[in-house]
Amino acid sequence: MARANLWLRTASRVLARFGTFHARALGELERRASLLPWDQYLTPGRPVHLRVTSRKSRLYHQGAIAERIGNGIREVTGTAPESASANEEASGDEQVVVVRLLRDECLVSLDSSGELLHRRGYRLATAKAPLRETLAAALLMASEWDGVHPLIDPFSGSGTIPIEAALLARKIPPGLNRQFGFQRWCGYEQTKWDALVESARRGILAEAPGTILGSDRDSGAVTAARSNAERAGVMRDLALNKASVSSLKSPGPVGWMVTNPPYGTRVGERQRLRDLYASLGNVLRRDFPGWHFTMLVAAGGLERQTGIALGSVFETKNGGISVRALSARGVRDSR
Repeated sequence: MARANLWLRTASRVLARFGTFHARALGELERRASLLPWDQYLTPGRPVHLRVTSRKSRLYHQGAIAERIGNGIREVTGTAPESASANEEASGDEQVVVVRLLRDECLVSLDSSGELLHRRGYRLATAKAPLRETLAAALLMASEWDGVHPLIDPFSGSGTIPIEAALLARKIPPGLNRQFGFQRWCGYEQTKWDALVESARRGILAEAPGTILGSDRDSGAVTAARSNAERAGVMRDLALNKASVSSLKSPGPVGWMVTNPPYGTRVGERQRLRDLYASLGNVLRRDFPGWHFTMLVAAGGLERQTGIALGSVFETKNGGISVRALSARGVRDSR
């Protein structure tokens, strides 16, 4: 579990299943919750935050469910949860318990991560429409970048894709410089965690094996990217510059382009971005033939303006917008 929190690049959180039982009444829910060995994990005196969801179950009121689970915790530990709210986001210091009811089956899990895992700690400066670190890592992994050949992001914004690329290439754990929820549990052994971290540090490469380039036409975004890269400890592995898409030049015959261009979710924006996507396609065909290309797009068909044959890799959401990762294993013209 500790290793998963330290190393997982695309997960939002790591949950530890703590208990499973059937409950169709509040009294039954509280009684069964009080049978769980809360005192083996939850540290007395520390606030407990409950996150509750219920679907297709007789018990549906999230506040009432949180209250009864809280009573069960108090019966075992002698301490009532200080935060028994249903779904507000935890502040970061609480011990988080996740309760899910589905068809009257209650699944109780402990959140071993604490803050969401995309919060690596380096991205304090942001540009417009920032990309989550976990999604940037997912794009890189979906692209099948080898970590050795050059990688370019022509819409780098606050630098998330280049920074995640450097962390990946140098084998730096994404959770190396942060704290986790399980470190506040009873029975947490600092010496074991220290040994795990030290083992990870020994495997870190001194520098990225290949060239990693990031560019953006917004000078403020480039400044933010450089600040974030400094905090992540990878600035010397990156070249971050102000540049337009049309000025891109290939640094070699083989490489990867991984990027998150503007989506144009409004009709007027989509019209304006058609030329931008067309320019990107022209640059790819002219200077990057044979390169691997992966990008994140929203609905609207702007990717067709590139004229590049692209296949869908995965679908997800970014900032509440449905998006798809599209990829070409070697740029070729689809027209």
